[in-house]
Amino acid sequence: MSGASSFAPPDAAQIAADVERAFAEDLGPGDATAGLLPPDARAHAELTCRDAAVIAGTPWFDACFRRLDPAVQIDWRVRDGDRVAPGTVICRLSGHARSLVTAERSALNFLQLLSATATVTAGYVAATAGTAVRVLDTRKTIPGLRLAQKYAVRCGGGHNQRMGLYDAVLVKENHIIAAGSIVAAVQAARRLHPELLLEVEVENLDELEQALQAGVDRIMLDNFEPAQMREAVRYTAGRVPLEASGNIDLGTIGDYARTGVDFISVGALTKHVHAIDLSLRLQLD
Repeated sequence: MSGASSFAPPDAAQIAADVERAFAEDLGPGDATAGLLPPDARAHAELTCRDAAVIAGTPWFDACFRRLDPAVQIDWRVRDGDRVAPGTVICRLSGHARSLVTAERSALNFLQLLSATATVTAGYVAATAGTAVRVLDTRKTIPGLRLAQKYAVRCGGGHNQRMGLYDAVLVKENHIIAAGSIVAAVQAARRLHPELLLEVEVENLDELEQALQAGVDRIMLDNFEPAQMREAVRYTAGRVPLEASGNIDLGTIGDYARTGVDFISVGALTKHVHAIDLSLRLQLD
């Protein structure tokens, strides 16, 4: 669990793999409609954002067009993480007309999805203003696009929780049931993965005490009410970082942030996404 905000995108190979999957499902054996354009025609295009948004996903957008036309000219007027108003022209492109129309949909799909994730995240972060809490994402991501969406969360001012099941241990209810107790689960986790951050999810103050006694690195307070969470913060007294989770939305996150917890994880950052409205207008040269 990184806890560090950075705009650095995944490496180029990961972005290229994302683009190849997108093209495989969209192009198939070829673009049947692009053949209507003259083979040597060149064009320019203007990309407008029709919503108030935080932009994210420009590396994927670029990779889509350059996959088909390495010489395409892309002139961005914004950067990932920038806020834009409705009607803002955010990019201009020029290149082979057939390549521009063929890559358009895949490129916009990446940009509208990732900008939506960044925009939603920015709203949650703004709702915690005046507190020290860090807003975290979860593993509730679109299959195959986790690294992309977690990058977009960072663009929106949020922070990444664990990337997957491999880089941290999060002991939840079913793990505790299987192990027999919180202490037994923690001991097994320490034995198997001593190098990984170890977090335990608790559902009440009694389980909080058990987790503290077990010596974990972080405790997740699952579905605690704000009053109960304030009590957990008081009782823990800074011994272990606390993370709030469960049924926290944009209307309530401020109340939870003011309880004094260190982190709030929100599945809605990546799960409840309303795509940003983008328009790409093309003209032949």
